[in-house]
Amino acid sequence: MLDARSPLVALLLAVSVAAAAGCSRPDGVSPPVAGESPASSSPDTTSSAGPDLSSATPSGPPSAGSSGASAAPVIPDPLTPTDLVTDLTSPWGIDAFDDGTFLLSERDTGRILRTTPDGGVRELGSVDATTTAEGGLLGVTLADDESSVVAYYSTAADNRVVRMPLSGDRLGDERVLLDGIPTGTNHNGGQVRFGPDGFLYVSTGDANQGAAAQDRASLGGKILRMTADGEPAPGNPWGTVVYSMGHRNVQGLAWDDEGRLWASEFGQNHWDELNLIEAGGNYGWPTVEGKAGRSGMIDPVRVWTPADASPSGLAYWRGSLWMAGLRGQRLWQIPVSASGDTDSPVAHWAGTYGRLRAVVSGGDAGPLVVGTSNTDRRGNPRSDDDRLLKVG
Repeated sequence: MLDARSPLVALLLAVSVAAAAGCSRPDGVSPPVAGESPASSSPDTTSSAGPDLSSATPSGPPSAGSSGASAAPVIPDPLTPTDLVTDLTSPWGIDAFDDGTFLLSERDTGRILRTTPDGGVRELGSVDATTTAEGGLLGVTLADDESSVVAYYSTAADNRVVRMPLSGDRLGDERVLLDGIPTGTNHNGGQVRFGPDGFLYVSTGDANQGAAAQDRASLGGKILRMTADGEPAPGNPWGTVVYSMGHRNVQGLAWDDEGRLWASEFGQNHWDELNLIEAGGNYGWPTVEGKAGRSGMIDPVRVWTPADASPSGLAYWRGSLWMAGLRGQRLWQIPVSASGDTDSPVAHWAGTYGRLRAVVSGGDAGPLVVGTSNTDRRGNPRSDDDRLLKVG
């Protein structure tokens, strides 16, 4: 019998601990290494871009769209931002008003805010959200006529989507559009966006229950599509609110100029993903992480290691997708051609502003706005954090 104090047993125990730690990576946080404290697993900020892993794959074919992207429209060079707003607390969701101001949510306070032209904010209202490591007040979006705000937030029992009328600078009472979305400490999804078809799209996480992502009867691990009243949108593939399945934790949704829907998704330990979403598509989780060429499942267009990405918000602006990285602490630009091909991603701001989460475009004629996430208990707040950064 091996002595429990022997070097071999100690090594085996360390390996076992490391394997267990890697089974469920909290989004934006690298799994701890045996023998190190969690704090020592800090985000990699030593490289401006890191190796180009956009075409890497655990198995299966090379990454789609590796060439053929159209010439990029004018992008500010260098991509130097200015502060739009500072001194925020864990901003998560953001959307643009027609007048050039912005709607935003604070995950940990439950406040829904609007920016002011002088660099401040005013509170429109709040929700009674339950805050966990990744739960709380998450995505917010405006109806096309700006008459109401839709929000996604966590309670002790579920995640839910609510709509609140907006009159002037005040939100009215909320109306629940959809509840019963699985909730957990991690993997709550949370993005809400109205698509170009006028319907509401919602991303949900698997809430640490991976099997839910492959269960069409579950709302977990899905992208949902519904009317403004919370009913299944016409043309949905299964007649329910479910639009696509097999997702681990989508936090970014964006449409390009051709109306294609893209989603940024946290992987587990190996590959974070950029996916091109199809109605009825199965994106593989938990059977597949990254690319596998598995029949009946759709491979991602691009993949990154968690150290380089841990992606959250996503926006389309001036011919490119812009994807925020939490652990990666960088803004990824992915040029997209008219045919849907993607060119090699380019990293901006690596390590400069810390963790990045929210991204929104004010239209090609307007700015790109990016929110930091350094006050979310996983970052290192800098002076005046958190902030919204504006480019253009």
